[in-house]
Amino acid sequence: MTAPTLDDARATLSKAFGYPAFRAGQEIAVESVLLGRDTLVILPTGGGKSLCYQVPALLLPGLTVVVSPLISLMKDQVDALEAKGIAAAFVNSTLTNGQVSDRMARVARGEIKMLYMAPERFDAGSTAEQLRRAGVSLLAIDEAHCISQWGHDFRPSYLRMRAVREALGDPPTIALTATATPTVRRDIARQLALRDPRVVITGFDRTNLSYSVVPARNDAGKDALLVQVLSDRPGLTVVYAATRKSVERIASMLQREGISAAAYHAGLDDVHRHEVQEDFMTERVRVIVATNAFGMGIDKANVRAVVHHSMPGTLEAYYQEAGRAGRDGLPSEAILLHAFQDRFTHEYFIKGAYPERELVTRVYATLQRLANRSATISESPEELASAVPGKANARDIESALRVLEQAGATVKAQESASLVRVRLLAAPARIKRELSNSDDAIALGVLRALWRAAGDDLNDGAIVDVASLPSGLGAPMEIQDTLESLENRQFVTVQRIGGGITLVAPSRDLDSFNVDWKSLGQRRDAELEKLEAVQRYAYAKSCRRAFVLRYFGDPAAGNSCSGCDNCQGTAAPRPAKDESPARSRSSGRARSGPVPKPARGRVREAPDAADDLPAPARELFDRLRALRREIAREEEVPAYIVFDDKTLRQIAVHRPRTLSAFGELRGIGPVKTERFGARFMAALADEQG
Repeated sequence: MTAPTLDDARATLSKAFGYPAFRAGQEIAVESVLLGRDTLVILPTGGGKSLCYQVPALLLPGLTVVVSPLISLMKDQVDALEAKGIAAAFVNSTLTNGQVSDRMARVARGEIKMLYMAPERFDAGSTAEQLRRAGVSLLAIDEAHCISQWGHDFRPSYLRMRAVREALGDPPTIALTATATPTVRRDIARQLALRDPRVVITGFDRTNLSYSVVPARNDAGKDALLVQVLSDRPGLTVVYAATRKSVERIASMLQREGISAAAYHAGLDDVHRHEVQEDFMTERVRVIVATNAFGMGIDKANVRAVVHHSMPGTLEAYYQEAGRAGRDGLPSEAILLHAFQDRFTHEYFIKGAYPERELVTRVYATLQRLANRSATISESPEELASAVPGKANARDIESALRVLEQAGATVKAQESASLVRVRLLAAPARIKRELSNSDDAIALGVLRALWRAAGDDLNDGAIVDVASLPSGLGAPMEIQDTLESLENRQFVTVQRIGGGITLVAPSRDLDSFNVDWKSLGQRRDAELEKLEAVQRYAYAKSCRRAFVLRYFGDPAAGNSCSGCDNCQGTAAPRPAKDESPARSRSSGRARSGPVPKPARGRVREAPDAADDLPAPARELFDRLRALRREIAREEEVPAYIVFDDKTLRQIAVHRPRTLSAFGELRGIGPVKTERFGARFMAALADEQG
């Protein structure tokens, strides 16, 4: 078989995806992958990273495995691919065991070209071996900054990707991210053992985004500013907040103010979370208030503003989240509502994650004392916190215990193989509604057996021996797997009984173990420096765009721009009592500053901006958008999967008279022409009389 060429890739791009040409950086990345070369791609949010592996996936002979960190990302990508007639699937915790088996069987039969999986899926079982037997032509690591301990969103499960790659047969690998400093880029290549990778960087600048920072004294001041921001800007908006509790509070506050808003965070059950996401994607809700659990990889192109109600802990996170605005290339805004005390929460979590040597030493001494009474130390972190001399909380203790375990000073005692404490979370109505199909028969049977065994105690948490449950539900390990699946779907919580901490050598000094104090300190200092960089950005008096570009090592950074509050001369003044990074950190009181006017006109207008359309085309665009919404409801997909706004504008401007001309417009192609062309052509015919 002849190896696919770049001409083949261009033809596939046009036929399958409806685009006439690759964007900057995409063509280089695709060519590198087709040559079988390891590739590292850094493209800005909205720069089209997905096509860098999706186009080669359709040309290569075997399976492309895509490692992706979020369930919402997988579903979004697969929905979009399936709408184009491309054989894709995902495997994650939302599926039943039967659904997973069915999809893996389709992979084995060669019916799937792209399979999206979470990194944790490879932690146990024979997943990698099954995929290797199916034949993996390409491994794509999305959100690759998660693999780097120097990145902003480090996930330990990503560290196993090097071993996963080997288990898959060592296929060519493409790693992709929008946020990677030079240090993180080097670490990604090292962690994945990329061989002489082609590095593709197109620059970090999003010229259609306007950046501004608005000072506030406290959360109440931020609330008032947020209402003003949303009142001045009628477009779709994502509001980021730090915690689930603050997300719920802010969403309720906006609803009281008459603003169509919904809350989104990981604490919602799967059905509610899906409903909220779909309401926003189909524009039934204008504002979504979310933790950072929302948005990674979400391809909602026409978000006009991203507002941070609380300061992120890193510029990487801020850039990535802000970049979810304006993915259609039209003018959009990134607004940070900032109070100096925002930093304190981040400092608390950083110091908890990377404990000081003195704290770890105190915890170890306490464990030695407790070990004189019992070989296994069963005290909880909360109980240990009260036993450790000096000031420490449960989170501090957990961090210290993790350091001790990694150093080999302690081991966790074996938990019971069959005893578990189970607490029922779901109401009967939800169980009946969501576990009614045949694929969930075993899961429903396990819940019924647990209820028969524990009754009402299950609502508060009951200890159950899974070995005593009916044999028809499976062996104890199989029931444990079913319970894990139910926990992932937030029907129950499950905790194994037993366990504890055992000191490897109670008489040995801590210094005799291999605690990497240097690395621990470096990680803590690096995270604090990242936090300090965000704080400096918030207080910057020079160009904010240049500040961000310099942080990422982009040589395109200049001295000024036309799209930030400082360069526009619209920056809100800080009150005299506000604390700057160079001053005392004891009091962060600041009055709310004025909100900058909407960014329309400050940044480069896209050539097909809606406001530039003549009245007849604008009216047609609105009718086409209504038709798109109707089709999306029928197909049960977000509206953008039918066509994005940019494609609708092209239809409204060019008014194609034949299906052939319709299919040649950007973002359409033959599959969507076949699926949706007749209805849109009918709408155009009605318009043309």
